[in-house]
Amino acid sequence: MATTAPVHPVDEVPPVSRLAAFGLQHVLAMYAGAVAVPLIVGGAMKLSPADLAYLITADLLVCGIATLIQCVGFWRFGVRLPIMQGCTFAAVSPMVLVGTTDGGLPAIYGSVIVAGLAIVLLAPVFGRLLRFFPPLVTGTVILIIGVSLLPVAGNWAAGGVGSKDFGEPKNLALAGFVLAVVIGVQRFAPAFLSRVAVLIGIAAGLAVAVPFGFTDFGGVGDADWVGISTPFHFGAPSFHVSAIVSMLVVALVTMTETTGDFIAVGEMTDRPVEPRTLADGLRADGLSTVLGGVFNTFPYTAFAQNVGLVGMTRVRSRWVVAAAGGMLVVLGLLPKLGAVVAAIPAPVLGGAGLVMFGTVAASGLRTLAEVDFKGNDNLTVVAVSVAIGLLPVGVPGVYGKFPDWFQTVMNSGISAGCLTAIALNLLFNHLPSRASSPEAGVEPEAAPSGA
Repeated sequence: MATTAPVHPVDEVPPVSRLAAFGLQHVLAMYAGAVAVPLIVGGAMKLSPADLAYLITADLLVCGIATLIQCVGFWRFGVRLPIMQGCTFAAVSPMVLVGTTDGGLPAIYGSVIVAGLAIVLLAPVFGRLLRFFPPLVTGTVILIIGVSLLPVAGNWAAGGVGSKDFGEPKNLALAGFVLAVVIGVQRFAPAFLSRVAVLIGIAAGLAVAVPFGFTDFGGVGDADWVGISTPFHFGAPSFHVSAIVSMLVVALVTMTETTGDFIAVGEMTDRPVEPRTLADGLRADGLSTVLGGVFNTFPYTAFAQNVGLVGMTRVRSRWVVAAAGGMLVVLGLLPKLGAVVAAIPAPVLGGAGLVMFGTVAASGLRTLAEVDFKGNDNLTVVAVSVAIGLLPVGVPGVYGKFPDWFQTVMNSGISAGCLTAIALNLLFNHLPSRASSPEAGVEPEAAPSGA
């Protein structure tokens, strides 16, 4: 009798009920971050409430499509791992600058389209660089991703940046309650419920938040039932050299960040990323960014917020995240449902975010445990990379006097730390005079002299 080959956990399709619950967790984990970019850019450009709402629904729609492309994949597009896609924060400052001084939204979308095409073309090049991401580098990058996200969760827990009651004890108490529920469910609930601990924590937090006046659903009644994003709603794209150059820098930053996220999820799911799959994933990023420029939204990248959820729940199926992508498509087409999700108060998300983002950092430490730190300079690589990566997180204005292109690269702690880790690994472990061990990095003969 013929035996059926075992299905890898990444390719398993859970039952519909679990698929929906696991997928909804991913949507709730990334929703606040997903809508933040259009809110920031649209607010800076002083767009009307109707235009802001349009940007948000367009963003959710393309988020969903981009996630489906990444998880399901077709031909040479898609990493086929549980990866959520969302607008990159690395593009916020350049887009605000372009939108307010150099042609408005059409100039932004023109530069986004060009950047997306550049990512598609550069994807194979990045794929060949994977050998420069040994456990020493990947563990450091994953650690930086987790730690750099913790201030986001902290701001949510305090009430959300800009809120009138920021830092009020009641906000932190609500976040603490959600965190306690998540931990309690993980520790004492049956296996299935422990995997939806974040969803249960958010639901419990919302149940407490509504009667205590943390939020209201007044905006739900004002939202439309149906809204469809049409191509070039704000006008035909225009192509300005300065805008394109700044967005190409953003493209390189997002490709670096996405590479770190792919490697992190590959480690968590026991499906290591290969050069070809990395190129396929980056190529999907580029296609999604082009779609963003066409459908009135922004550049797309892997969302680090959801990396932690994969590690915490140990649910490795890419079809779970594909289901989340389908939900985002529905939210993008039905603004009223999006308004319901948007009503979840920030402290509720903060309580869940603390454990999710902490899980990412802990996963980085687990990867670093595989590295040999004896008789070499690997500790210096980790120490300096983490320090450089967390510098813009701890001191947000540290690069304020530097050129815009430099700020675009270095204000992202993830890209700054990643580039530092790669450079130091090359310096200490690839130069002929300092040969590395296999545990530390790539074997000495793998790197050319002076690499």
